[in-house]
Amino acid sequence: MNGPPQTPAEAPPEPAAGPGHGTARAWTLRAGRRALRAVSQALRVLAVELGTPTEPGTPLLGSVQSGWLRRLPYLIAFVFTVVLLPVTINLLGNEYGMSGGLAGALGTAQTVPLLLTVTRPLQAWWVIFAADVVCAVVLLGTDGVTGRPWPWTPAAIVGYLVLMLALSLRERRRTLTAVWLTTGAAGILLETAAPNGIQSTWVLMFVLAGVMLLMGATLRERGDAQRKLLEQETISEAERAHRTLLEERTRIARELHDVVAHHMSVITVQADSAPYRISGIPQDAVDEFGSIASTARESLAEMRRLLGVLRSEETERHGGPEKAPQPGIRMLPKLVEGTVRAGVPVELVLPEEQVVLEPAVDLSAYRIVQEALANVVRHAPGARTKVSVMTSVDGSRLTVLVVNSAPPAPSEPLESTGTGHGLIGMRERVRLVDGSLDTGPLPGGGFRVAALLPLSPPPSSASPLSAKDSDPL
Repeated sequence: MNGPPQTPAEAPPEPAAGPGHGTARAWTLRAGRRALRAVSQALRVLAVELGTPTEPGTPLLGSVQSGWLRRLPYLIAFVFTVVLLPVTINLLGNEYGMSGGLAGALGTAQTVPLLLTVTRPLQAWWVIFAADVVCAVVLLGTDGVTGRPWPWTPAAIVGYLVLMLALSLRERRRTLTAVWLTTGAAGILLETAAPNGIQSTWVLMFVLAGVMLLMGATLRERGDAQRKLLEQETISEAERAHRTLLEERTRIARELHDVVAHHMSVITVQADSAPYRISGIPQDAVDEFGSIASTARESLAEMRRLLGVLRSEETERHGGPEKAPQPGIRMLPKLVEGTVRAGVPVELVLPEEQVVLEPAVDLSAYRIVQEALANVVRHAPGARTKVSVMTSVDGSRLTVLVVNSAPPAPSEPLESTGTGHGLIGMRERVRLVDGSLDTGPLPGGGFRVAALLPLSPPPSSASPLSAKDSDPL
């Protein structure tokens, strides 16, 4: 027997889809969502790059020193605008058959914004690109488009390439890439509506725009690299000068250490020997002299540690600090004799009477003459040189003057450029004793070094120790 007919609600259920089918569908949905997110993110990045100009309002080549180079971008933009404006209007009206008013409006929109490329190339690109696209769409309704270039006319291509060059000299690579891809995308979309019989120019525009952007970006990045290199060289030169100054100050400090050590040694010996040299000294005075001697010895120990800090690696390699006494103006004849043997004729003039100098002044005067003669040997070999050391009339100043003439014509300088240590060392030594220094070339050739050093009054009593007897540190 046949049972009662089944109602739709009682119909058997459809077979459920297998697990493989559900997994594939979920994967497809996730892939689609990821693709949409990627496209959305790419469009946002594209919008940000195309809407964020770099340094708007700053003219191209505005940082160059030459005035005519700064005006060159304005001249180029003006010339292209003046030339392309009538050419574009005539081309659209007469060749493509566009109405006169529309041809004038589109021609103006395609060329006049080129004047903005000097200061705001990205904004100019928005206007020109939109005008080019609108012009391509309008040309679809004209009769003269058949057999002629489309979607970009020859005049539009020339103006667009000028715009690409200005953009590449200003904008960053991501912006240039966005402009290039937008140009290609617009050409592809317009190509889908291209009429029959036209000469397609979207590939030509796409390739030439890319070449122009790449060339301009390369020139810009090369200029940026050269500018950064120049800045780095300037920084390095400043650091080198600062390091040279510190080295000279350290060298002067090491030399002055011997002078100070001599005085401290004298104080120690005088304090220790006072109870034996002077009779009838009270015990309190003896204890005070002992305290002075102990403090002086502690100071000498601290100065030894200081000298260890200031000692250079070169000094360490040669077996430690020099133990010879520091030189002074009495050793200038020996210095001049060595310079004469090096091939430089030197005349030395010293004070007729013996001058008592403070050790720092005596050492500074010797080092200034030494540096000046070294510079003559390096940079002006064979030049006649005169060294004069004299005191002022009132006996308060010591003048050190080193003047050399121009070197003989056949001679060549041993060094074309110097390290700067010589003049820097002279200035530091003069500053140390509160003197003055004047250096510079002479009108007829040669060089002059003039130092004015203050003289200290002679000590009231001669010290029992000489520099040769000072404590070697």
